[in-house]
Amino acid sequence: MKQHAPGLSIPHMSREGAVDRLISPTLAGMGYALVRVLVSGGQRPTVQIMAERADGRPMSLDDCEAISRAVSAKLDVEDPIPSSYTLEVSSPGIDRPLVKPADFQRFAGFVARVETRIRLAGQRKFSGRINQADDMHVRLALDDGEVEIPFTDITRARLVLTDDLIAATAQSQPAERH
Repeated sequence: MKQHAPGLSIPHMSREGAVDRLISPTLAGMGYALVRVLVSGGQRPTVQIMAERADGRPMSLDDCEAISRAVSAKLDVEDPIPSSYTLEVSSPGIDRPLVKPADFQRFAGFVARVETRIRLAGQRKFSGRINQADDMHVRLALDDGEVEIPFTDITRARLVLTDDLIAATAQSQPAERH
């Protein structure tokens, strides 16, 4: 939490987009993948960085601290947030947000909760199994059929914690050695 002098702002890019663009290469070089950047608040915004290990292993507190140090240094130099801010670093967790088409593709077969900015089939909130996803749409199997949702209409999406998701996550985690 440092004071930042007004810096270069990128008018055609959101604050999240500017931070994403600046820190993604740094995180990739450290062996992490950026899941999401969220900037919220007014005079003293909070910059939330959500990342995961590229090797699929669980995130530790040490990982979050390493990311925090690297991201803080990068943001101090580049200054995309023209005021003081609070930096928060976390892992996505099992019921992670789904942000990019690749997230939906990776978790095809699992249940997701998706909210849209416009009504589709008379509603804005959907919960269903991810049947298919490409770069333009995601298809969810609902209790009463299927819905195709354009990515441009999705405002929020996350996995739903189910027994299937817990089992798959447990299987994909390497056993801890003591």
